[in-house]
Amino acid sequence: MNLTSVPDGFAIRTHGLTRRFGPLTAVDHVELQVPRGAIFGLLGANGAGKSTLMKMLTTLLRPTSGSAEVDGCDIVQAPAQVRRRIGYVPQLLSADGTLTGYENLRLSAQLYALPRAQRGARIAEALAFMGLTDAAHKLVRTYSGGMVRRLELAQAMLHRPRVLFLDEPTIGLDPMARHSVWDRLHDLRRDYGMTVLITTHDMEEAETLCEALAILHAGRIAVVGTPGDLQRDIGPAATMDDVFARHAGGGIADGGDFAGAVRTRKTANRLG
Repeated sequence: MNLTSVPDGFAIRTHGLTRRFGPLTAVDHVELQVPRGAIFGLLGANGAGKSTLMKMLTTLLRPTSGSAEVDGCDIVQAPAQVRRRIGYVPQLLSADGTLTGYENLRLSAQLYALPRAQRGARIAEALAFMGLTDAAHKLVRTYSGGMVRRLELAQAMLHRPRVLFLDEPTIGLDPMARHSVWDRLHDLRRDYGMTVLITTHDMEEAETLCEALAILHAGRIAVVGTPGDLQRDIGPAATMDDVFARHAGGGIADGGDFAGAVRTRKTANRLG
């Protein structure tokens, strides 16, 4: 994949993007370009700056310096326009377990200010797209971890964003649930032309799902490329684990129900 030859340009561009917390520089002059329509991965050890970078790009955190555009809109100068163009699923659980899947989506439709006349059709479409129609009127606390994640994707796609941000999209999911989420992400890109930016620690996910990726180390971009190219740069038998170890200096680890998803994501968010 040639990262400079996408005819429609870039969905995300950063220019010296930096975020400091007192003496700590969490993101350090990051230069990043994400092609439109790509599924692009951000990898890095805990504390590398992935979540901080994601929060700046979704306008949840103001940069200390530098700039970025998401779908052509500046994250500092036009944050409201950015928010209208994006969907965001954080590490921490965003679905309400005391509501049904349908009720969660209805609330999201209200928050996105979807016209009332469109809400019913959009919700039904999102439920069907994510394979949740039969579970629409069940409490989310009864959902499996994979169902919860698919519901959160349904919430994020209701307003049909141009760019979808996912922070650890399959954390805590078993292999079948993880592959189900991957299938839905490929479908979103194919059917809606969405650009997807994900953070992940899962090397299988990075290799299977992402067309290109960037590895962060100590707040900076260590390397950018396709999974295949990055492996070939190391050697003919190199794996994504080898790529990660070379550029991020770390190892990888990877399951459940609604309560498990809550616990896992709380831990992941606390660690970085």
